Amino acid sequence: MNKIIVAGSLHYDIMLAAHHRPEKGETVIGSGCSYKFGGKGGNQAIAAARAGAAVSFVGAVGDDAQGEFLLHALQAAGVDTQAVAILAAMPSGMSVAISDAEGDYGAVVVSNANLHIDASATRDALWRDAGMLVLQNEVPASVNLQLATQAKQRGIAVCINAAPARDIEPALADCVQLLIVNAVEARDMCQIAVNDLTSACEAAQALAQRFPQVIVTAGEHGLALCEAGGAAFSLAAIPVELVSTHGAGDCFVGVLSQALLAGLSLSDAAAKANQAAAEHVSRPAIV
Repeated sequence: MNKIIVAGSLHYDIMLAAHHRPEKGETVIGSGCSYKFGGKGGNQAIAAARAGAAVSFVGAVGDDAQGEFLLHALQAAGVDTQAVAILAAMPSGMSVAISDAEGDYGAVVVSNANLHIDASATRDALWRDAGMLVLQNEVPASVNLQLATQAKQRGIAVCINAAPARDIEPALADCVQLLIVNAVEARDMCQIAVNDLTSACEAAQALAQRFPQVIVTAGEHGLALCEAGGAAFSLAAIPVELVSTHGAGDCFVGVLSQALLAGLSLSDAAAKANQAAAEHVSRPAIV
């Protein structure tokens, strides 16, 4: 089993640069504009493929120029796109992100085709040689549940990056081997405010009562890990000069998935992904 299946969102990203992000009613003069491949699912698939994994993607795009751009980016990274549907009557997903002078960003996502993924249309060939299914929350919960159920029936490990935050229904939780959340998502799931590595460990320990393996990322502080029945421990962030945080979490998930499939332990895989994410935030965002 040497393949990762990533199912999730594909977005045509419009990236704006400005000194700061606008407040309510404020107009800000920007300093730059670029267009790039995006969507949590797509970003994670490309990160896993670039790390050396064989990756197949399950998703949907519109029959438009943006969809063509998204498919080309996946294929150029070596991702199998046979399970990406092209929907004639629906535009591709998109987002607009504003990155400020400090390297942080905010974004607005319009899901479009991502809301119409047909999880029931997957074929047996998709699952052949798969060792892991990676999910996120930018697609309907019903899609995640259908795919996770199919993976569990086949003995394939399921990882969910529960972003953006929303409830994980019990039927889906029962299929999940690994949960990855950031500080905000962890707080929403276990009501523990994560503002340093100590509280990240507390949140990871609490969530490990519901999931076999848990990683809580805490931004500039680092991350915490916990396996059910064990003690939580942390990894400090690697000091770098911050350029942009955009896509850092997706880079982490993709590299982590590849490392786990290659046989690394959760802690060693997290250390590899932590290094990759540090390198990612220290350079300008690219496809």
